[in-house]
Amino acid sequence: MKELFSPNANPRRVIFLSMVAAQAFVLLLLWLFYPLQLFPNLGEVFRSLGSLIADQGLIQELWASMTTALQSIAIATVLALLISYLTALPFFRPIAYAATKMRYLTLTGLTFFMALMVSSGHEVKLSVLIFGATVYLVTGMTSVILTTTQEEMDHARTLGMSEWRAFYEVVVLGKLDEMLEVVRQNFAIIWTMITLVETLYQSEGGIGLLLYKQNRYLHLDGVVAIQLVILATGALQDYVFVLLRRVFFPYSWLGAAK
Repeated sequence: MKELFSPNANPRRVIFLSMVAAQAFVLLLLWLFYPLQLFPNLGEVFRSLGSLIADQGLIQELWASMTTALQSIAIATVLALLISYLTALPFFRPIAYAATKMRYLTLTGLTFFMALMVSSGHEVKLSVLIFGATVYLVTGMTSVILTTTQEEMDHARTLGMSEWRAFYEVVVLGKLDEMLEVVRQNFAIIWTMITLVETLYQSEGGIGLLLYKQNRYLHLDGVVAIQLVILATGALQDYVFVLLRRVFFPYSWLGAAK
């Protein structure tokens, strides 16, 4: 137990998992026996979750939102990588700089212009999500590129590589694992935005629209149930990204602090 309260300690896996399970159990007990007055109790949330799955198509709506989110993050990742890698050329650096500052724009003011440029509600949703994710991804990816040291580039040059080959080996290939981590961290932004766009464009449904309806009619148990589903989906999504990083870039964990 002492190692659980020691700074920079690395407790055994069994002890750490037991601690996590105990903390989760205590939180469940508090929720079950000492609920907040404005917060639905655990039984109400579970009953609402069952009703949402059986009668309101929660699983189907979640799948619709997930497919839209995956499509958006895939396109946004390609765009962000292209913009970030082009910063190797001074001509394109102002574009990347402008993209990083566009993350301050509010999506509410952009949806109208997106609607004028595309022809369907699905394309509007994708456009908004892609824009919102891309500007954050570019910010993170350019920060990763800026961590490249002069020593790394000089080492590549001493091996006889051209400037483009050195950039490809050191920045593109050498930092792919960090780029994947940037995508993992920013995927959550898609889920914060998708409820907004699915509320504005309701033709395809989605978990955001289902959440909006529960909130509109003050079904707080349904709101909490849907939020927990989104939270669980996000946690699973994070785990998948970590697993992919371990499988494809095992070297990225060699220098991690223990």
